[in-house]
Amino acid sequence: MKLVFIQPAVGHRARGSYLRGWQMEPLPLATLSGLTPPEIARVCYDDRLEPVNFDEPADAVILPVETYTARRSYEIASEYRKRGVAVVSGGFHATLNPEEVARYAEAVVVGEAEPVWPELLDDLKHRTLRKYYRGEHKADLDRPDAPLPDRSLYAGKRYLPISLLESGRGCGKSCDFCSIQAYFGPTYRRRPAHAVLAELRTLPPKPLKFFVDDNFTADREGVKELLRAMIPLRQRWVTQMSIHAAHDEELLDLLHQSGCQGVLIGFESLDPVTLKSMGKSFNAMRGGYGEALKNLRRHKIRLYATFVFGYDSDTPETFEGVLDFALEQRFYVAAFSHLMPFPGTSLYARLEEQKRLLYPAWWLDPAFRFSRAPFVPAHMSAEELGERCMDLRRRFYSVPNILKRMNAWNCGDWFMARNFLPINFLQRHEAAKRQDFPLGDENWTGQLIEA
Repeated sequence: MKLVFIQPAVGHRARGSYLRGWQMEPLPLATLSGLTPPEIARVCYDDRLEPVNFDEPADAVILPVETYTARRSYEIASEYRKRGVAVVSGGFHATLNPEEVARYAEAVVVGEAEPVWPELLDDLKHRTLRKYYRGEHKADLDRPDAPLPDRSLYAGKRYLPISLLESGRGCGKSCDFCSIQAYFGPTYRRRPAHAVLAELRTLPPKPLKFFVDDNFTADREGVKELLRAMIPLRQRWVTQMSIHAAHDEELLDLLHQSGCQGVLIGFESLDPVTLKSMGKSFNAMRGGYGEALKNLRRHKIRLYATFVFGYDSDTPETFEGVLDFALEQRFYVAAFSHLMPFPGTSLYARLEEQKRLLYPAWWLDPAFRFSRAPFVPAHMSAEELGERCMDLRRRFYSVPNILKRMNAWNCGDWFMARNFLPINFLQRHEAAKRQDFPLGDENWTGQLIEA
């Protein structure tokens, strides 16, 4: 039996290259390949980096579907289905919108794949695939014999020089715009420290590791155990965490000692009313952003700060205050985005009920483009919301503002100093390239094939 693993792109322009910043290793595919018995042949194509050989013989294609990649995923699925190759899909979008994904696949994995993967492969072998495989139970992250991700899938592919791994799943919070909590619920599960350390020791010698956990510090005591064990490994790494963890001095000291170079933190808004409406009032705990930022600076932890706009309390005046704050704090990098209503979230349900969605399913509509707002904001047009977010990106990544952010916090370490200008100029360049980027391939001339 032979499987083809495919990582779909968001889309492709009729002319022009794909965004370099969107070319990280596809960890979920490597995880599934690691669970696959060695007697099953496999090959991997990454639609973001290379053309897919649709004519290569295969018994099934394994195709993850995320909301932004859904249209391109269905194009790829249609190419295989017209050749008689079974399509197996899973991922966040498949779990939150399984009936839609099932129109373009012979089998859909709903929930986490690990518990149902052996059964699915056996059914594939005997040609008895079911339409749905529902992971009624969460993956056992404590399983002592859990195989490591099969990173041989990445061979010969020019990914960003960052190795991805996870130390846990979920977030533990319930922000109403977030598909993570819609998928996992308000829970967080941590892998045993010894398992994470064993995986770290097997990673290729890339200069930076990225823990892809949505909230690395959700289990405070568990992560401290891991960080203590990581100190002798002398790794450089980054991750994502909630800002209220920045009030834990012991945690921050362990982050620094274990090699943490920076964290992505969702500030989202400076307005307490907006934070409350999105379910993130915890951002303002214990002195709010000011105290947290002082603590992070003292422990030499750099920040990728993210902000979102479009809640009903946001007005045109909101944008300038956020930009002033981001420039004053001199973040290493920052993202300024409008809200995106993902299916399955409280935000999507609310906007749908209020009849404020501009597209029934923006991820499939040919008229929709990346960076556009797919809903009607309260105090401006959707077009103005998108344009104002783009304006903040242009100004934050202007050459003078990039140079002003080359301070001791961001560039006190030779590795982060060396990468500061390349990363910021990549962000500057790709901010414009992301504007109106298509969902799906503009060069594709086929027809979507539904079941």
